[in-house]
Amino acid sequence: MNVRLMGDALRAHAAANPDHEAVIAGGERLTYGDLLARASGLAGALFAQGVRRGDRVAIFMDNSVHVAAAIYATWLAGGVITVINPQTKQDKLAYMLADSGASFLIADGQLRRVWQAAIPAGLGLAVNSAAEGEQELTDLYFSSAPGRAAAIPVDLAALIYTSGSTGNPKGVMMTHQSMVFTCGSLTEYLRIEADDRILNVLPLAFDYGLYQLLMAIHAGATVVLERNFSFPVRTLEIAEAERITVFPGVPTVFATLVSLQKRDPRSLGLVRRITNTAAHLPDEFTRVLGTLFPEADIYKMYGLTECKRVCYLPPELVEAKPGSVGIAIPGTEVFLLDEDGGPVAPGQTGILHVRGPHVMAGYWGQDELSAHMLKPGPVPGERMLNTHDHFRQDEDGFLYFVGRTDDIIKTRGEKVSPVEVENALHAIPGVREAAVTGEDDDLLGQVVVAHIVLEDGATLGERELKRHAAARLEAFMVPGVVRFTQSLPQTATGKVRKKDLVAGSE
Repeated sequence: MNVRLMGDALRAHAAANPDHEAVIAGGERLTYGDLLARASGLAGALFAQGVRRGDRVAIFMDNSVHVAAAIYATWLAGGVITVINPQTKQDKLAYMLADSGASFLIADGQLRRVWQAAIPAGLGLAVNSAAEGEQELTDLYFSSAPGRAAAIPVDLAALIYTSGSTGNPKGVMMTHQSMVFTCGSLTEYLRIEADDRILNVLPLAFDYGLYQLLMAIHAGATVVLERNFSFPVRTLEIAEAERITVFPGVPTVFATLVSLQKRDPRSLGLVRRITNTAAHLPDEFTRVLGTLFPEADIYKMYGLTECKRVCYLPPELVEAKPGSVGIAIPGTEVFLLDEDGGPVAPGQTGILHVRGPHVMAGYWGQDELSAHMLKPGPVPGERMLNTHDHFRQDEDGFLYFVGRTDDIIKTRGEKVSPVEVENALHAIPGVREAAVTGEDDDLLGQVVVAHIVLEDGATLGERELKRHAAARLEAFMVPGVVRFTQSLPQTATGKVRKKDLVAGSE
């Protein structure tokens, strides 16, 4: 299969196996033949309405078969996708539409109150469940409009906006060749094959969620899209009913599953792979997830939007390399440098740098910020990614996440990794979730603060928690302040929003 552009895999699998299920969502089931037919019709309609090679098409919808069709239609028309989280509010949506210079919007009708006041004049519009005067998306699937603007591999395929937890979100520019390469690398080490069935509960605006769809289509597999993870028991029932073999998640999802498994044990024996990214997966979670998914390999991974994925820990080494996020994904290279750009010895902390075809082209319209992240590489003219994240690397080359530059806690003259403290806290009986931050302190410089969510019925107090922590951590790493809470603030993609914890304490 010769895949150069992001639409090529869909065409190839639709030709070779048109009746194989591609996307399942909301009671609808599309085969590869169905998906290509819808995407091709919509691509023709987009072209007829003025979308040309390189134009941005914004997609503002809940997870559905329509999102999948819109994504591939945009690529078949030569356009650039910008998938926007359906939880996005009006002001932020208006900013993203203006920043991307989108020429067309494909939206859900039930989100009309948000997008109707946000769209600029002259923006093309197609709506699922359209109102009077609006183009009905399903009608466009059957367009016979001719023409298609062909792209080449170095053309942009996507603007993937960061979560924007501070300031305005940034559009990460990804080309067709970088995304095709990434799909190939991910499916290789995750061993995704055509008989796999991937369950995705994450928004497709989140690159981790988006790539569940893209990996499935790349491999000729099946993806089951759920709108969210609001009902975990129902999610597990769907996983069983749909014979799911790949279950991706983030730590907040797995924290809920771990808590549920402790109260109501069950077993999903068809799941063969569990994948985690976005934040560190505590070792205690790994143990309990092994009882829920007894046949599954567990992949601990690390990545960031600017290159999609950096590294993964081969599942057979989970016990041999506790706490590690592994090695570079196939076809790429990672290494650590100090603040002055010099090499870092094994066991020492350094800043992670990444080389490979998966590195972004830059931030859309943000040359200064792009230069902050993209540095000259060892090959003349090359740009490598400076993640600005701190890691250690052992003698075997395996990586251990220490913390983001602004997360490292400096206390008593020592540097504390929040991840290391959180891992110890998660191992304490009664702790469901833990997040660690630093707060300014006149005497210590910073004090380590633990934000704790307890299991239902747990009666753990501050003194007992500190005692357990002291048995697992060096004295300077033991939290000086413990705050119990009902829940931890999260981004729309399930990451813990630590800046809100710090702001809340102020």
